[in-house]
Amino acid sequence: MPSSPNRRRYCLIAPCRDEAEFARRTLDSLVAQTEPPTLLVVVDDGSTDATPQILEEYAQKHAWIKIVRRANRGARAVGPGVIEAFNTGFASIDPKEFDYVCKIDLDLELPTRYFELMMDWMEREPRLGTCSGKAYFPGPSNVAKTFEGELIPEVGGDEMSVGMIKFYRTECFLEIGGFVSQVMWDGIDCHRCRMLGWLASSKDLPEIRFLHLRPMGSSHKGILTGRDRHGRGQWFMGTSLPYMTVSAIYRMTRPPLLVGGLGMWMGYVRSMLAQTPRYDDPEFRAFLRRWQWESLLMGKRRATAKLEQQQEPVWRRAHAGRQAAQ
Repeated sequence: MPSSPNRRRYCLIAPCRDEAEFARRTLDSLVAQTEPPTLLVVVDDGSTDATPQILEEYAQKHAWIKIVRRANRGARAVGPGVIEAFNTGFASIDPKEFDYVCKIDLDLELPTRYFELMMDWMEREPRLGTCSGKAYFPGPSNVAKTFEGELIPEVGGDEMSVGMIKFYRTECFLEIGGFVSQVMWDGIDCHRCRMLGWLASSKDLPEIRFLHLRPMGSSHKGILTGRDRHGRGQWFMGTSLPYMTVSAIYRMTRPPLLVGGLGMWMGYVRSMLAQTPRYDDPEFRAFLRRWQWESLLMGKRRATAKLEQQQEPVWRRAHAGRQAAQ
């Protein structure tokens, strides 16, 4: 039996700009949730299409939808711009009023039990700080359909929650200090979780698979630009060249074949040669490099399991009071 609506408190924050093509499908899938959001804050980052009218239409029908408007910056700003918009939304709430907080994009279509199952998962795993399902995008013959026909999985490690729908335990989100306003914010956050002993995870289960109506990295000047941006972000985060090379070779075997992985590698190498700034946290970068080297040696799954076991005492020391209360 579905859980009672709003029995558990969760807040969605949706930065968006010019999402008229997909917003209705996302909003309809949120309205249909077995456990609807306590609050949805949509941050309209200067849309110039019909997005504001669509948002107003839904806000009039559903009291749990709140719209925050930002001035038009002149263009879509991925990476730092998205997090700036998210932070505007986050600043408009009191996070202590919510058990969970989620950054969500307005180009998704979710199964009806998605958030119910995310919260169930969190309750079963006290160390789980952030989680998600897996994203699929429609094949060329399936653009207008839902979960039928050809669907293509987006590549993403099980040790990460996906960037387009980051579901967080509020306590964990506050402990990591929120998102870094830079490309690769959606990788840095999960590694910071593990530094503090939390777990980060995504699962490919039918009941929590969702549609990404716009393929990852294609929202600004196309997929190849997005892959180049990903490579630049890996450099910023602190990824090593050997790890980046292996990752890029693997991505060459996934759609878009060859060019996607090559674009990532070239973005990384250009940043390396230019010696652009890196994430200014040496302890974090050392932590990341250790995990990456062990991933190359023993595989990401085993390396992540080993690291999670090593970091468990860190989490237990920090949360001893809560465990005693339970």
